[in-house]
Amino acid sequence: MPTVTVIQPKVTDDTQSLLRVAAYCRVSSSSDDQLNSYNSQLTYYSHKFEESETECLIDIYADEGISGTSEEKRNEFLRLIDDCRHGKIDRVYTKSISRFARNTRDCLKNIRELKSLGITIMFEKENIDTANINDELMITIMGGLAQEESISISENMKWSIRRKMKSGTCAQVHAPFGYRLDNKGLVINEREAAIVQDIFNSYVNGNGIQSTVDFINKKYAGIVKLSYSTISYILRNERYIGDSLFQKTFCPDIFAQKRCLNKGEKDMYYIENTHEPIISRETFEIAHKILEKRFINNTERKEHIFSKKIVCGKCNSNFHRKKCRDKYYWVCNKHDYSASLCEARKITEDSVKEAFIRLFNILYSNYSELIISMHRSLQELMTKNTKDSANIIEIRRSILKLKEQLKVIATLRTKGFLNEAKYMEQSTEVNVKIKKLYKDIRLLSQSDDIMLNDIEMLIGYFEKREYIMFEFEPQAFEFLIDKIIVNNNTLGFHIIGSLIFIEEI
Repeated sequence: MPTVTVIQPKVTDDTQSLLRVAAYCRVSSSSDDQLNSYNSQLTYYSHKFEESETECLIDIYADEGISGTSEEKRNEFLRLIDDCRHGKIDRVYTKSISRFARNTRDCLKNIRELKSLGITIMFEKENIDTANINDELMITIMGGLAQEESISISENMKWSIRRKMKSGTCAQVHAPFGYRLDNKGLVINEREAAIVQDIFNSYVNGNGIQSTVDFINKKYAGIVKLSYSTISYILRNERYIGDSLFQKTFCPDIFAQKRCLNKGEKDMYYIENTHEPIISRETFEIAHKILEKRFINNTERKEHIFSKKIVCGKCNSNFHRKKCRDKYYWVCNKHDYSASLCEARKITEDSVKEAFIRLFNILYSNYSELIISMHRSLQELMTKNTKDSANIIEIRRSILKLKEQLKVIATLRTKGFLNEAKYMEQSTEVNVKIKKLYKDIRLLSQSDDIMLNDIEMLIGYFEKREYIMFEFEPQAFEFLIDKIIVNNNTLGFHIIGSLIFIEEI
């Protein structure tokens, strides 16, 4: 008879049978009002679970004075997620979705992860418990509401900053080379200011930007190494005469991490005498006049027909024209600056012309076999793929998902989560997305039409041509060639109709 040993259950204390809960609090700035809200949240959650017979408070995770739309800077939030992953928590309480996440992507990502770990979240303001939510689209919509709140706060902050710009009281955020920040103001850095003065003196005395770069880097070797673009920016920066131009850049989308150069899309604010100057206004104006004159001369100079059309296949830089011993060459910009940056070799201008003439004559002599047959195949392919294009199918799936969202928005309105105004705003936004996707379907269908039209133009061009090419014809090159990719000993000619032909050099 087998021996049976009874293993007695372990004796556990009462707290292990309770649901382990955590609370997450956050405020977006360090103002007094927000700090009061922060302390109120801490007090509220500290007392909420004192007499609970089913839940036990493990910890309060609180981010104070943290702004922004991403979770990366919220150290306490990241600690909360890490503790959840390590099995320390069963349930999370938070004041609202906007406290938990400021954009739909982060909201959904974290809800999904916590649900996969068996952890539920209670959003108290919206009275949403993820333990009872099966439709993820409802969470998407509520996350969208939090995102809208973030947008509203961002717009309020922008308005406040613009008001300070108009009144001339906006604080300096970054110190340009030659200055340092001191109590949100610019103070001269004497060591760097001397370099700035040398830069302006070199330029107004007749040296170009590259010559100034070489002069500065040689004189201050081991101290600084400035680039062409840095010195070009210094020569244009109004801060060196004690003035400040605000809103040179702007963020087109609060969730975008990249700022854009303000080219007139937003107001700019020029304020004089905001700090001590390094350069006299007279020197700055002379430098500006030289910069403007050289810019006009460069733009008025007629571009060669190959300019911006010859591209390096190794580093994707443009080629530019150089003359050596009465012969013209085209060389990669990066290689010309430093051979260590790109190993592409230079090519003679004559070799490019000769390769184009060879390609042209091949196309002229064989266009019926090469191009007309391609045109016929493209027509057949378009007919076959019009209804079942993979891209179009994917777009139609997205449209169906958006239509499901419309149903969820209607459900939220019925249950009282959305008032009429918010319902109209949300449903309109989704309908706009649906309209855009239908437009994308039309554009995808038209892209094949554009290619077909280009090939028909190409056929018509060669049908009207009566002779081969004997000498390089700039007009023919301009019409046929979109760009040339240089790879070792070959030139890849990209011609209209999205066709590519390779010629050796």
